[in-house]
Amino acid sequence: MTDAPHQVDLSTCDLEPIHIIGRIQSFGWLLSFSSDWIINHVSLNCEALFGAPASDMVGLPAMQFLSADAMHEVRTRLQVLSGTGAVERLFEVDLLGDGRLFDMAVHISGRSYVLEMEPHEGGRRRDFVSYVRPMIDRLRQSTSIEQLCASAARHLRGLTGFDRVMIYRFEGDGAGEVVAESLNGMVDSFKGLHFPASDIPAQARRLYTRNMLRIISDVNDPTVAIHPAADPNGDPLDLSMSGLRAVSPIHVEYLRNMGVKASMSVSIMRRGKLWGLMACHHYSPLTLSYSVRTASELFGEFFAYLLEQKETDFALEQRSASMRLHDEMMARVAAGGSMLEGFEDFSESIRRVIPFDGIIGWVDGRFVSHGATPGEAEFSELARFLNTAGASTVWSTDAIGTVFAPAQAWGDRATGLLALPVSRSPRDYIVLFRREQLREVNWAGNPEKAIELGPNGARLTPRKSFELWKEERRGHSRPWTEEERLAADALRVTLLEVVLRLADAAHEEREQATRQQDMLIAELNHRVRNILNLIRGLVTQSKEGASTIDEFAEIVGSRIHALARAHDQVTQKDWTPSSLYDLIRTEAAAYASHSADRVVIDGPDALVAPSAFTTLALVFHELMTNSCKYGALADSRGTVTITLNRGDDGSLEIDWREADGPPVKPPTRRGFGSTIIERTIPHELGGSASVIYPPEGMKALFLLPADHIASFETPSPSENKPPVEVPSAADLAGALQDGIALIVEDNVIIAMEAEDVLRGLGFNDCRIAGSVRTALEIVEGGQVSFAMLDINLGKDTSEPVAHVLLERGVPFIFASGYGERSLTTGPFKAMPVVTKPYGEREVRAAIGRLHRR
Repeated sequence: MTDAPHQVDLSTCDLEPIHIIGRIQSFGWLLSFSSDWIINHVSLNCEALFGAPASDMVGLPAMQFLSADAMHEVRTRLQVLSGTGAVERLFEVDLLGDGRLFDMAVHISGRSYVLEMEPHEGGRRRDFVSYVRPMIDRLRQSTSIEQLCASAARHLRGLTGFDRVMIYRFEGDGAGEVVAESLNGMVDSFKGLHFPASDIPAQARRLYTRNMLRIISDVNDPTVAIHPAADPNGDPLDLSMSGLRAVSPIHVEYLRNMGVKASMSVSIMRRGKLWGLMACHHYSPLTLSYSVRTASELFGEFFAYLLEQKETDFALEQRSASMRLHDEMMARVAAGGSMLEGFEDFSESIRRVIPFDGIIGWVDGRFVSHGATPGEAEFSELARFLNTAGASTVWSTDAIGTVFAPAQAWGDRATGLLALPVSRSPRDYIVLFRREQLREVNWAGNPEKAIELGPNGARLTPRKSFELWKEERRGHSRPWTEEERLAADALRVTLLEVVLRLADAAHEEREQATRQQDMLIAELNHRVRNILNLIRGLVTQSKEGASTIDEFAEIVGSRIHALARAHDQVTQKDWTPSSLYDLIRTEAAAYASHSADRVVIDGPDALVAPSAFTTLALVFHELMTNSCKYGALADSRGTVTITLNRGDDGSLEIDWREADGPPVKPPTRRGFGSTIIERTIPHELGGSASVIYPPEGMKALFLLPADHIASFETPSPSENKPPVEVPSAADLAGALQDGIALIVEDNVIIAMEAEDVLRGLGFNDCRIAGSVRTALEIVEGGQVSFAMLDINLGKDTSEPVAHVLLERGVPFIFASGYGERSLTTGPFKAMPVVTKPYGEREVRAAIGRLHRR
């Protein structure tokens, strides 16, 4: 099925590892050099090419055999190699200086440079790599993963000319299935066949992860040994990244048993792991040029990218469905509904996201069921089992009878289950069930047939039968997919909130507080995952607008700070609608502090719902920074006028107009910032956005639907005043900077960033403490003139350090992930607090407040 060595434990089986990795296929030649370009290894077929026996070439300079131009090309490609797992290719190289052209590959193996050479294909040169782009364009038109795989198999067969091209997907146990194929019409189909894990053992899968392409041009061609077989340390030359590397004779026999004369495989990687293979078979010898193989490898990499994109799109659709379910269920609770009283409607809502045949609700010992499920007494016994198996997470199986024997008694009703624990122990559950699904698995030969021993002792012999062998699987339901489990995990978070709200009236105050804590933890995990996904997207998409690391860091940091400021504004008002005036003024203060008086807001203030506030924060962040860099705020004369209008239907119209600045030209390309401005509001909020670039200044018009606007208010005069300017580093009192600046922070990365910020403000002597004890030791040593204290230090707080600093009269500020409301009472309520994530501006402003006290 593949070209990987069919290996087992080398300690018990004589697989001749030297024969496998110390030989190459005979259609090419191989040399290896040391760092000083002395030949270390030579393939034994090099005599005809170089005119000298292999044994005579070892130890001689490479320049004695290769032309100066060829050496120059090789040295240049070695310079750009990205690491030991990379291979550089060279085409049409005059290797010997006699006019004969060769295609070559070069890579690093341990302390050696390995050079592989093949004759360049004659005749008119065909740039096969250029075929890849139109092939990928056609693949993009696929509407499903199945169609994508089928199209990939067809295009790769057209590129290479193999009789059969298969898309082979690995399963969790190492077995594999042919999910798509393309045939020449004269060979048998393997589509739908399963191959046991022993056909491609773990060692081979690890090799496929490193080396993306493997080829055998003719299984009957002899292989060529490497001379010498081992280096002075007794180690053979590692040819894991070699395209000429010979394969195990066991695998050659495997292919012969299938009637295959030539084969090729291209690894399909997904997020660093081996998803599957593009496996190619030919029933006569087939030699592919280096350019075709290079194009095939490139095609495989692009296919893997499209495959991941399709799978991600599907996961996003599932996530959107889960969010709609969350909103629907929360609306039911807000309206005073009961989950168990309306259980049938409730279960139908879940069925639209996760298909099932039966569902049970088990809350506070109350049993409610719908569809094909076990009875109440049977489930009571199952619930005790789930208390040990579920471990407070979503737990699933497609064969409950194999792990819980009593389930075999009700196997005619349900065999698969997905359990969602929705409370603390004794746990409450929502459990989804699926009926038994008889499944016929088609194997290419009996997967349980004993492997025969060969004539050479303890050496595996590949199976000889590849005829269809059918296995009927009973006691299993349709498997739960990864997307369904992820949707269930999101649903579990929602159910925790629902169940805990409904249970408030039935429990004592202490039990109620404990369960609310669990709900908040689960909801926090849910929100953290969403935030991490958002930040990952910002990091990924911000690369295109940056030409340096510092510029990239500035772009990403400013966008994250925009989100953080919006989040602070929402949380300071207990997650209630927040002022759009405040948001605009906050962004103006952050990026246009010296020109904030030229940012004018007109019209009623809109109180925006929290769900839409962070989206608007990103939009106004991009508008403000673009204006400061390229637009009206880039000089000293331009103005920005933002007009807010209320629509007849309660919607919000935002009119952004720039004037009197530098002449404006439309952007030549659409970066991530332009995408945020033009597409975020329509995509995420269901509104509209229009941006034009007349010479006198950029104009943008946005419309937000009424469901994102809580109300409109008349702005107070203070809302139109420019913000107080943040003092510069030069304005800070020198007395603080002369002594020790103490940083108390248990996260070393954050501590180092804080140190960089303080040094940028002029503090020369910064000391970091990760615990209260260490901090107090530094304070007792004297000379601390300023301190920055993280409020939460894991299990402790920095309060003892703050008390000592207060007694000594040492000024300090707090840093917190909780916001300024974390210290609203006590002796520290007047102390400045910077909210994470913070930057130099926030720290400088907090120190400035110290001076104004």
